[in-house]
Amino acid sequence: MTATLVAKDLAGGHAHRTLFEALDVTVAPGDVVGVVGANGAGKTTLLRILAGDLEPLGGTVTTAPGDAFVGWLPQEHERVPGETVAAYVARRTGATAATTAMEEAAAALEAEVKGADDAYAAALDHWLATGAPDLDERLPATLADLGLDVGPDALMTSLSGGQAARAALAALLLSRFDVVLLDEPTNDLDLAGLERLETFVRGLRAGVVLVSHDREFLARVVTRIVELDLAQHQVAVYDGGYDAYLEERAVARRHAREAYEEFAEKKADLVARARTQREWSSQGVRNAMRKSPDNDKIRRKAKAESSEKQAQKVRQMESRIARLEEVEEPRKEWTLQFTIGSAPRSSSVVATLDEVTATLGEFTFGPASLQLSARERVGLTGPNGAGKTTLLRLLLGRLEPTTGRASLGASVAVGEIDQARTGLAEDQPLGAAFEAVMPDMTPADLRTLLAKFGLKADQVTSLVGRLSPGERTRAAMALLQARGVNLLVLDEPTNHLDLPAIEQLEEALESYDGALLLVSHDRRLLDNVRLDQLWQVEEGRVTVVV
Repeated sequence: MTATLVAKDLAGGHAHRTLFEALDVTVAPGDVVGVVGANGAGKTTLLRILAGDLEPLGGTVTTAPGDAFVGWLPQEHERVPGETVAAYVARRTGATAATTAMEEAAAALEAEVKGADDAYAAALDHWLATGAPDLDERLPATLADLGLDVGPDALMTSLSGGQAARAALAALLLSRFDVVLLDEPTNDLDLAGLERLETFVRGLRAGVVLVSHDREFLARVVTRIVELDLAQHQVAVYDGGYDAYLEERAVARRHAREAYEEFAEKKADLVARARTQREWSSQGVRNAMRKSPDNDKIRRKAKAESSEKQAQKVRQMESRIARLEEVEEPRKEWTLQFTIGSAPRSSSVVATLDEVTATLGEFTFGPASLQLSARERVGLTGPNGAGKTTLLRLLLGRLEPTTGRASLGASVAVGEIDQARTGLAEDQPLGAAFEAVMPDMTPADLRTLLAKFGLKADQVTSLVGRLSPGERTRAAMALLQARGVNLLVLDEPTNHLDLPAIEQLEEALESYDGALLLVSHDRRLLDNVRLDQLWQVEEGRVTVVV
């Protein structure tokens, strides 16, 4: 079944704060609508409202037909203990909830509850629509097709981040939603997974609304953009793809700035002229009072008329000012201002691997012979599970090689953002954990630094382990700025960062002059960041591309 979703005059947020309002958007079959905006602008809130999981502050959301199956696949940062891959996929596709609803309707039918016939028929139709009857038969082939070498009975908690991402992709491929809502579906997917996701989304007959910070993914799949502008408190809908949106937005922002500057200049000119007229008028009255001691009625009348004329000019100027159409100054949204602290230069050779192998269970890395020199910039790519993290651990001296020799150079100061964002103690408040690794910083300087990264009092007093992935990433970036480094190691740094923060990261990397190891599946990041070499890792082997 194909369906259309219509949001009319929609407002969303929390009881004490409206994040967006007056949103009108229609999602027809085949539409792919991308939702963009800074973190905190209400992107996930919008998806929850469209899914019926959250009541809007205003407006309506309707579907045609009314019983359309709207599927929402939110981000899941924590896995449910004891949940198998099969149970996870069944839950994410809506099959589990539909099965429960059908069983409850069947029990009511058996108990001869009034109206149970219609309820059971509706529940059965929905159960069939989710694909629940043959989900168990379809699952193994999909897992194998995605290269997920675990069975349906494997526990989700036992999977790596890349494997969990492929399980999430399997749930999407097996779903049968009439309207699909996706929140950050690209996180942790490798290039093969991204290509599979893109092919699936582009081939869907169902309408799609998705939130993503992957610019290349957006450019390849979306047909329309909804921008939630937190700074201007505005909502805008742009027809066309992501790149067309960027161009149109740049033009709109330039015109808005030019319109304001024209208004401000005109108003300032009129205000200055009105001030001059008032001064002339006042001066004329004072002069008339000083220079008219006689009783010459004609002279007094002429001077009075002159003063009145000046006053009338003042009133006219003030009237022109009042009639000016007000143009609000475009407000600048908060942007991350990020630089990477530098340390004294290390030895000319930062790290080397000489015929190194490492055996971890059934996986073998190597043999590999590699060298990273001072100020050399290297990008690492490859499928999930290929050995990129193992390579980083060997280079940094955190994993002893099974054979061969690995060494780290002298005076190497390492700064790192790993996938788990584990640079700070998980069981301490952020402020205390930050202070423990930066003891020379005063509490005031520490809070000021964290605030520059959008981490305010609530986050500073919260346990590090309870921060969102985006907040943890910004805390790790703040740590990089505070301490000096000459070897920067970034493992999927753009995961959970919003688009403005990603752009700031790119600018910071451009000015950073130390050695760099960058692991990323973000294709635009790899294109935009200046790299000297590319190390392609696959099945434990490394190929160097200069």
